[in-house]
Amino acid sequence: MKQVLEINGENLSIEQLVGCGLGQYKLELSQDAEQKVEKARGFVNRIIDENRVVYAVTTGVGNFASVKISTHQSNDLQLNIIRSHCVGVGQPLNPNRARMLLALRINVLAKGHSGVSLGVLQQMIDAFNSFCVSWIPEKGSVGCSGDLAPLAHLTLGLLGEGKMWSPETGWASAKVVLESHGLKPINLCAKEGITLINGTQLIVALGAEAVQRAEMAAKQADVISAMTLEALKGSSKCFDKIIHQTRPHTGQSKVAARLRALLTSQNSSSISESHKACQKVQDSYSLRCIPQVHGIVHDTIEFAKNIIATEINSATDNPLIFEDRELVLSNGNFHGEYPGKALDYLAIGVHELAQISERRLERLLNKVSENKVLCHPSTVDSIPTSAGQEDHVAMATFAARKALSVLENVEQVLAIELLCVCQALDFLKPLTTTPILHKVYDLVRKQIPFLDKDRYLSDDIATVVELLKEGQVWDVVKSHIIEYEIKDAITQSMVTNGHPINGTNGFSH
Repeated sequence: MKQVLEINGENLSIEQLVGCGLGQYKLELSQDAEQKVEKARGFVNRIIDENRVVYAVTTGVGNFASVKISTHQSNDLQLNIIRSHCVGVGQPLNPNRARMLLALRINVLAKGHSGVSLGVLQQMIDAFNSFCVSWIPEKGSVGCSGDLAPLAHLTLGLLGEGKMWSPETGWASAKVVLESHGLKPINLCAKEGITLINGTQLIVALGAEAVQRAEMAAKQADVISAMTLEALKGSSKCFDKIIHQTRPHTGQSKVAARLRALLTSQNSSSISESHKACQKVQDSYSLRCIPQVHGIVHDTIEFAKNIIATEINSATDNPLIFEDRELVLSNGNFHGEYPGKALDYLAIGVHELAQISERRLERLLNKVSENKVLCHPSTVDSIPTSAGQEDHVAMATFAARKALSVLENVEQVLAIELLCVCQALDFLKPLTTTPILHKVYDLVRKQIPFLDKDRYLSDDIATVVELLKEGQVWDVVKSHIIEYEIKDAITQSMVTNGHPINGTNGFSH
């Protein structure tokens, strides 16, 4: 039974949006949202009745903003806006991403600032709940005036034109898909054409997926790096809390604490005990600087997450309707610079997980080198559109697609590191790592046997990539790390309040 998710345009989370793509929810409009939508549409109808000149309501759009549109031309204009913007190219979004895009567009329209009719919005919800999604080519948006082309393709299917997909029909003509689910094509009235295509929703839908995958990749990279340090017989002294208190960046401190939780001698490791008395002074940067390198990745992800979370519940139409003040205001909320810059930053940050992983194992060069190219920021570019009227664009949709490509590569690199680490731990037997890290080793070995002779490894890598995507490595260690963090906080509180703690920090060489 799918959970009902009430939509009001105000509090949809990244996790819920990704869940919409995975088919976890059915959508339902809140009563408050229904009232806001109806009031805004009523105001639009009054503007039309009074024959006022308002951009996109009684005028053309873009470079034709000064062209007055008569009432009898208005409905044709809405259809023409949709059809003329269906110029996307490339492969279609997969159904899950298309469903995220539809859910996000519904959420933004539910804010009541766009002027869409309640009937059209409810038809969009019905299509979502029936898992009917449009054919939406992934390329074709410059990320300014919103994702015009992708959202036009989204709307085209709902109009009964082009192609749609559902689990029952697969890809088929939109008319056939809608009819097979008892759905009627939507009919557009004044302003609804521009309303349905003006916004940053493709950037944000892809960005939400990128943020969630990045969070999981970064946390599991911390775990994998701890295993690598063990396998290479590195020292955990560089993760001592007092070091990181002298440079108290949030991410750095968090990663160091995780490494302490996974490596401290309270969880005895015969590997670390075996080299406790060695004369080695310090390890290479790729081991010693894990908190500093991984830490900024975590902080970067948090920065991007905050931007995307805000954007999910933002009105990005132009013009915006403020019914309570009887205002229709032209604006620039559709500009994709905010999510675009955040996702460029995310790609650059997350790439570093693969970069340092490659240094830890001195291999995996192809995928890492590919990321170096992909990390060139998309948002440093701009190209004017609409005869120069839209003269600065964000290229943010490409930033979102690129961030997902970088993440794909990072997940593969980390999977290979995890495979190599498990093999290295096998070579160190009978020495063993800490009990908690051994659980991660067991997770992998349940699916991937020891490499005792050459064999085809692509399937092994793909299997471990799926473990990482599903967060299974993090699931193994999560409760242990949380327990450590709680104990660590209690200890810190006692020290702060003047209660000295006897003993050492529990580090081995």
